[in-house]
Amino acid sequence: MTKIVLDAELKERLLGLSQPVELCDDSGRVLGRVFPAVDLSQYEPWEPPFDEAELRRREQSGERRYTTAEVLEHLERL
Repeated sequence: MTKIVLDAELKERLLGLSQPVELCDDSGRVLGRVFPAVDLSQYEPWEPPFDEAELRRREQSGERRYTTAEVLEHLERL
């Protein structure tokens, strides 16, 4: 991967990014896009609201289940 070292001014402008930004030349031509690095330490692990026992219970409940194709067909008819 090629690295480009930023000068202090550009570094300060990019430091606080929270959303992607386009880098353009003087004529407005897009030269690249920069996506801010994600700090995963700011996030907590996510657990689904049900456990394996609940999944097994739902599988064995006898309730009607739908395939992906059936769901997509239904959505197309909406």
